[in-house]
Amino acid sequence: MSDQSEVSDRTLDGNAAAGPLAELFTVELSAATAVCASCGSSAPLASHVLYADAPALVIRCPSCQGVVLRYGQAGHQRRLDLIGISSLVVDLDPDTP
Repeated sequence: MSDQSEVSDRTLDGNAAAGPLAELFTVELSAATAVCASCGSSAPLASHVLYADAPALVIRCPSCQGVVLRYGQAGHQRRLDLIGISSLVVDLDPDTP
Protein backbone atom coordinates (compact mmCIF):
# COMPACT_ATOMS: atom_id res chain seq x y z
CA MET A 1 0.00 0.00 0.00
CA SER A 2 1.36 3.43 -0.88
CA ASP A 3 1.84 6.18 1.68
CA GLN A 4 -0.81 8.29 -0.08
CA SER A 5 -3.49 5.58 0.17
CA GLU A 6 -2.64 5.01 3.84
CA VAL A 7 -3.17 8.71 4.51
CA SER A 8 -6.46 8.82 2.61
CA ASP A 9 -7.68 5.79 4.57
CA ARG A 10 -7.22 7.75 7.83
CA THR A 11 -8.56 11.14 6.83
CA LEU A 12 -11.88 12.91 6.47
CA ASP A 13 -12.57 16.42 5.26
CA GLY A 14 -12.83 19.28 7.74
CA ASN A 15 -16.66 19.05 7.80
CA ALA A 16 -16.32 16.06 10.12
CA ALA A 17 -14.97 18.33 12.89
CA ALA A 18 -18.12 20.48 12.99
CA GLY A 19 -19.98 18.31 15.50
CA PRO A 20 -17.23 18.06 18.13
CA LEU A 21 -16.28 21.73 17.74
CA ALA A 22 -19.92 22.73 18.29
CA GLU A 23 -19.32 21.95 21.98
CA LEU A 24 -17.16 25.09 22.17
CA PHE A 25 -18.53 27.29 19.41
CA THR A 26 -22.14 28.28 18.89
CA VAL A 27 -21.61 29.12 15.22
CA GLU A 28 -21.06 26.76 12.31
CA LEU A 29 -17.31 26.70 11.72
CA SER A 30 -17.02 24.60 8.56
CA ALA A 31 -17.54 27.76 6.45
CA ALA A 32 -15.14 29.86 8.57
CA THR A 33 -12.03 30.96 6.71
CA ALA A 34 -8.74 29.93 8.32
CA VAL A 35 -5.40 31.48 7.41
CA CYS A 36 -2.50 29.05 7.87
CA ALA A 37 0.25 30.44 10.11
CA SER A 38 2.85 28.34 8.24
CA CYS A 39 2.19 29.10 4.57
CA GLY A 40 -0.36 31.94 4.65
CA SER A 41 -2.95 30.18 2.51
CA SER A 42 -6.59 30.99 3.21
CA ALA A 43 -9.34 28.39 2.92
CA PRO A 44 -12.65 27.39 4.51
CA LEU A 45 -12.14 25.07 7.45
CA ALA A 46 -14.24 22.45 5.62
CA SER A 47 -11.55 22.14 2.95
CA HIS A 48 -8.83 21.31 5.47
CA VAL A 49 -7.80 17.71 6.18
CA LEU A 50 -8.99 16.15 9.44
CA TYR A 51 -7.22 13.27 11.16
CA ALA A 52 -9.88 11.95 13.53
CA ASP A 53 -8.13 8.75 14.64
CA ALA A 54 -5.61 10.38 16.98
CA PRO A 55 -6.23 11.04 20.69
CA ALA A 56 -7.34 14.51 19.55
CA LEU A 57 -8.82 15.87 16.31
CA VAL A 58 -5.96 17.17 14.19
CA ILE A 59 -6.74 19.51 11.28
CA ARG A 60 -4.06 20.20 8.68
CA CYS A 61 -3.72 22.90 6.04
CA PRO A 62 -4.76 21.66 2.57
CA SER A 63 -1.83 23.56 1.00
CA CYS A 64 1.20 22.78 3.19
CA GLN A 65 -0.14 20.01 5.49
CA GLY A 66 0.88 22.03 8.57
CA VAL A 67 -1.18 21.46 11.72
CA VAL A 68 -3.63 24.36 12.10
CA LEU A 69 -5.94 23.09 14.84
CA ARG A 70 -6.02 20.44 17.53
CA TYR A 71 -9.04 19.66 19.67
CA GLY A 72 -9.24 17.07 22.40
CA GLN A 73 -11.17 16.14 25.47
CA ALA A 74 -10.26 14.66 28.81
CA GLY A 75 -13.11 14.07 31.21
CA HIS A 76 -15.01 17.34 31.56
CA GLN A 77 -12.26 19.43 29.95
CA ARG A 78 -12.02 20.45 26.31
CA ARG A 79 -8.68 21.59 24.86
CA LEU A 80 -8.37 23.71 21.75
CA ASP A 81 -5.05 24.60 20.12
CA LEU A 82 -5.24 27.12 17.27
CA ILE A 83 -1.51 27.86 17.07
CA GLY A 84 -1.40 26.98 13.36
CA ILE A 85 -4.11 29.49 12.42
CA SER A 86 -3.01 33.10 12.12
CA SER A 87 -6.66 34.18 11.81
CA LEU A 88 -10.08 32.58 11.75
CA VAL A 89 -12.90 34.58 10.14
CA VAL A 90 -16.49 33.59 10.92
CA ASP A 91 -19.29 35.25 8.94
CA LEU A 92 -22.18 35.44 11.43
CA ASP A 93 -24.69 36.52 8.77
CA PRO A 94 -23.69 35.13 5.37
CA ASP A 95 -26.79 36.69 3.75
CA THR A 96 -25.65 40.24 4.56
CA PRO A 97 -22.99 41.71 2.24
